[in-house]
Amino acid sequence: MEWWFGDGLWATDYEVARFILQRGVAALFAVAFLSSLNQFPALLGERGLLPAPELLRHPQYLRGPTLFRRIRYTDRRLRIVCGVGIAIALSLVVGLPQLGPPWVPMLAFLALYGLYMSVVHIGQTFYGFGWEMLLLEAGFLVAFLGSNDQPPPATILVLNAWLVFRLEFGAGMIKIRGGREWRDLSALTYHHETQPMPGPLSRQAHLLPRWFHECEVLANHVAQLIVPWLLFAPQPIASIAAAVVILTQLWLIVTGNFAWLNWLTVVLACGAISDRVIERVIPGGRIEGPPAGALDGLVTSPLGWWLLVTLAVTALLVVLSWWPLRNLFSRRQLMNASFNRWQLGNAYGAFGTVTKRRIEVVIEASLADDPDEDAWVEYEFKGKPGEVHRIPRQFAPYHLRLDWLMWFLPLGTVHERWFHRLLQKLLEADRATLRLLRVDPCAGVRPRWIRVRTYHYRFATHAEYRATRQRWIRTPMRIVIPAIGLDSAA
Repeated sequence: MEWWFGDGLWATDYEVARFILQRGVAALFAVAFLSSLNQFPALLGERGLLPAPELLRHPQYLRGPTLFRRIRYTDRRLRIVCGVGIAIALSLVVGLPQLGPPWVPMLAFLALYGLYMSVVHIGQTFYGFGWEMLLLEAGFLVAFLGSNDQPPPATILVLNAWLVFRLEFGAGMIKIRGGREWRDLSALTYHHETQPMPGPLSRQAHLLPRWFHECEVLANHVAQLIVPWLLFAPQPIASIAAAVVILTQLWLIVTGNFAWLNWLTVVLACGAISDRVIERVIPGGRIEGPPAGALDGLVTSPLGWWLLVTLAVTALLVVLSWWPLRNLFSRRQLMNASFNRWQLGNAYGAFGTVTKRRIEVVIEASLADDPDEDAWVEYEFKGKPGEVHRIPRQFAPYHLRLDWLMWFLPLGTVHERWFHRLLQKLLEADRATLRLLRVDPCAGVRPRWIRVRTYHYRFATHAEYRATRQRWIRTPMRIVIPAIGLDSAA
């Protein structure tokens, strides 16, 4: 067995790990910028549901630094930021910056980090998800993996393992400290059905026998509470631990839509797999690193500055790790929390409790003059359940931000500012807002009335599906916002 450090402070046996980390993180940055390009103007733009210019007039409420404090926000400038981000990310995916000296990929990733942080920090509740800060932290970290001319710094790879540890162990501790369903092994008898955005295989997963769901919970506890410690063990144990993390994340990918959270975890876990282990599993799967003797005198060569940079970054991140480390073992553990304005050294976790019933908020419109007439039709969202015969689609790693926030409404209140603005936009038949939806039942015409009601949704059993061809069985509950017209909505 061998430790992380292959040759002093250089990880000479992790060329494939660096290849996957740099290109995988860059690809997910491209997805994140694409998601913002398509959705930010309608959600948070100049005429959005929560306009970013209004937030920027009160900078004391900003979560952290953003370019838009220096340059006035416009939707056009937001699109330019996203376009530049996509271009830089794709150049990293194909490996162009990695052909130069190490400062070239470093600057490229730091540019992605800065540009996306500028978007996140004005994104308000639509960007309040843990995978936003995870992508930012991962982007900052992989910026210091260097280029093809030298091995990756070992300390950066160890910090990457520490990031995976915080992500997985933090989620495990949140569950153990959270709802009773994680301790009595019943959590996953509900979760596949009640998760925010089910995927095409979620119903099949939900209908598996109870004993299988109990085994799922046990496997989850092992993968999140025990396996992360082994990421710091000698090889090949660390690689085996990483493989376990990857397999559990792949199960989550095929049974749900959690944006890029699971995809990014897979990419980061690959950073703990050594080239020699890959060679044993996939003969010829290695990537050739610098030639023999290339490390001779590296510290005293012109690249010695690069070693000093990576050691300085390592020291910074070690210091910032104190707060998430203390949080992991705190009785009042925080979930998806940042301890500084730069989104570095964060606390992660998800689903400390599991919702046991699925309540869906449904928006209905009517073109009739009298709201009492039985002429109501429903708006259909792209990802969240609606029409009962439709198979849920796979969207992840793409993030449907409006659909996700709709899931949270029944857990709190429908009287959110952004939701009231959404109803107003629908009454106006706002084209940008309607593009966020799957179906506009009014075909672009302004509805006369709009109302909001709730339904209880559950997956159809095999027998119910054979009889009705419905994938969802829904039961009407109540009208939570009665019929309103444009005047009362405003």
